[in-house]
Parts: sequence; structure tokens; C-alpha cells
Amino acid sequence: MPIPIDRRAFLKLGASAASAHWASQYVWSFVPRPLPQAAPAKRILIIGAGLAGLVAGYELTQAGHDVIILEAKLRPGGHVLTLREPFSDGLYADAGAARIPDNHDLTLHYVQQFGLTLVPFYPANLTNITLIGGKRIPTPAGQQLDLSQVPLSLTPEERQLGLSGLVVKYLGAALSAIGDPGTPDWPPGPAKSYDQITMAEFLREQGASAGAIELLEWPYATAEDDRASLLWILRETLYESHEKTRYKITGGTDLLPRAFASKLQDKIQYGSPVVRIEQDPSKVRVITTQSGTHHMFEADHLICAIPFPPLRRVEIRPAFSAAKRKAIAELAYDSATRVILQCRTRFWEKEKANGFGMSDLPQEIWHPTFDQPGTRGLLASYLFSGVARRTGAMAHDQRLEFIAHELEKVYPGLLDNLEGGVAQVWDADQW
Repeated sequence: MPIPIDRRAFLKLGASAASAHWASQYVWSFVPRPLPQAAPAKRILIIGAGLAGLVAGYELTQAGHDVIILEAKLRPGGHVLTLREPFSDGLYADAGAARIPDNHDLTLHYVQQFGLTLVPFYPANLTNITLIGGKRIPTPAGQQLDLSQVPLSLTPEERQLGLSGLVVKYLGAALSAIGDPGTPDWPPGPAKSYDQITMAEFLREQGASAGAIELLEWPYATAEDDRASLLWILRETLYESHEKTRYKITGGTDLLPRAFASKLQDKIQYGSPVVRIEQDPSKVRVITTQSGTHHMFEADHLICAIPFPPLRRVEIRPAFSAAKRKAIAELAYDSATRVILQCRTRFWEKEKANGFGMSDLPQEIWHPTFDQPGTRGLLASYLFSGVARRTGAMAHDQRLEFIAHELEKVYPGLLDNLEGGVAQVWDADQW
């Protein structure tokens, strides 16, 4: 099934053509092999019951080890979160991880192992809506954005080339030059200079018009992404060029971490934020706090499977090396906010629209309920970087009003059908 244009798929249109040789030489495939049975069994502590911690705990338990998972929240999944309340009629939407590309072999392996059902993330044969430069442009399924309709200052040649042609013309040689990002010595020498230049700077050097630069940069139009190197954008584009489709889990993505947790019930301690890690040559000790009371756990090994922001608040004895401390302190995480609105009807279907799109905000727009029964529907605004922080800082009612008016520009009629909504501001999640 063709993938509609979204932020992550925007540049991949030309990547397959530009990297055909690389694609033919490198095949993505990874299915885990069972760990050997423990002899003797080890006691292993795992911090974090997100998917990384759950997979580690599950596989180590299968191999016969004694595992304890310490999780600060009262649920498994970390940034996998499916919202079922406060929506009506049994509707649900993912507020965190939602899309499973067909080349995510490890995830698909566990989805199959736990008997979960997949459906396409996008509906077939319906129109995608793009709002660019204030102009609303419908794009039928399987077709590219019509550059003749884009209100940007493109040259006649650039309009004729189309979006994939622009990617090939201005980025094709660079995409081919960066080689295989999966190799240990990546990037190759000639491509290292791409890490010192932004995409806008590179496109200007290639002779792209101001309109072409704005168009190709548009999916990355945030202050943080303006600082992103060309090499990073090219690498992400190549990775995604191998996707043919994307799936979602029927019932919600959180069914996957819950499936792991059901196999590890007595091994997960919820409500157990870690405050200190101690290590000596023979043992590791972890101290957690619950309602002001400290608890100590001792083990042979420790797996730390939490993001760096909460890890920065953990006291570690002895301290990590200077290089590790620097990485933990300086690695930047992007901001993300998901605002989900409940509509009385799925009014967008009257114009054969699929409920997905992109806009100038910038934002991605998703329709998580296209495969769910009923007349009501949900539209989700996926916000990132600066706009996610600005929106996340708003009061709840102000945030819903702001997003509703932004979505009205893409899908007129939303305000007349709006019943309410909810938001997940990930910057406000301390874990």
C-alpha cells in the first residue's frame, strides 16, 4: 500500500531511486535467536519496563535467569501509550509510538509471537490533505504532491520534476555517497563533510531555488531541525526508503508491552523509581523509593533501559566515565505532543479524505479510528519540537482550541463536529 506523505515519508519519495545500488546490496532482516540456557542462572536487575526493558526481561527469563524489572510508572510500555478514556463508543488512539514499518523485523517478530493482529496504519484509496503555504491541496492515494498547486517560488523545471525528481536532482548524489549506515565504520570519508552542514546550506550550494529549499525543508521546519546536519537527514531518509508499508496493532499499540508484562507479572515492580545505583567488582545494588521509603535490590548484573533525562537524576557510584557522563548530559531529546480530538461524525469521509495530512504548523494529522466501528471519529495532531513545547505549555482548554482551529484549516467542518479532546504532553512526563 502506498504510504501517504507525512513528515517521516516526505523525502523518501526519491530515496529509493537515488539509492538503488545501496538498497540492492543491503537487506534489512533481524529475528532474535533464543539465548542459551543459563548455567548457572544469574540474578539480573532491569531498570525500566518500556519495550527495551521488557524484551530484555522476557528473553533472559526464557533463558532461565532470575530477573527483576523496576519501573517508576504504574504501567508497562514507557512511551507506548494507548488512550481509551475519555473517548466515547469504545474508540481509542495511540498517544505515543503507533507506526510499525514493515522492516522493523524485531517488533514484528514479537507481534506474531504474541498473536496480535496488524492492520495498515493508513486507509487505502482515499485522499490525503496537505496544507502548505496556507493552501489546502488534496492528493489522491498513490500520487505525489502536485507541485503545480504548491504556492512556493519554484522554477518551471522544478515544478515539472515533481517532488521525487527534486529529491533526486538535489539530494540524489549525496544519498548515494553516504553508503550503508549499518556498517561499523560509517560514514565513509567523503560523506563526513555532510555532518558539518545543514540541508538548507547544501541545497543552496546545489543551486536549488528558495522555493525548493523551503519545500524540501518543510517537513523539518523547526528550530531544532534547522540545526540538524544533512548527514542525519540523509541517513533517516535512506532507512525509511526501505519501507513499503506501515502497520498498527488492532486494539492499540500498548497491547504489545502488556503482552510482555503478562509473561513477567511477578517480576515487575511498579511505582519503583530508581534513585541510586551502586557497583563493586562482584555485585550491583539499586536503591528505589516508594512513598518516601527506600528499598535496596542486589544482583549480579544490571541493565539500564531508561532514557537519559531520568537517568540524569540517578546517583551512580562509582560514576560513569567522563565520556559517558558527557553523552548522558548532552544528548538532546526532541519534544512531542499528541492532541486527539473526538468528532461527532467522520465528516472528512464525505470528500473521500482519509483523515491524514500535514500542515504549516508544522504537524502531522492522523485518523486513528478509520478501522474502528461507529459514526464518531478521532483526529490526532502530532506535534514535535518547538511547536510541541509551545502547545504543551498551554492550558488544556487553550491547547484544544488552538489545535481545533489549526485542524479546521485542513479539514473544514471540524469545529462544527468537535465534542472534546485530550492531550499527551511528553515533556510533562517525568519518566
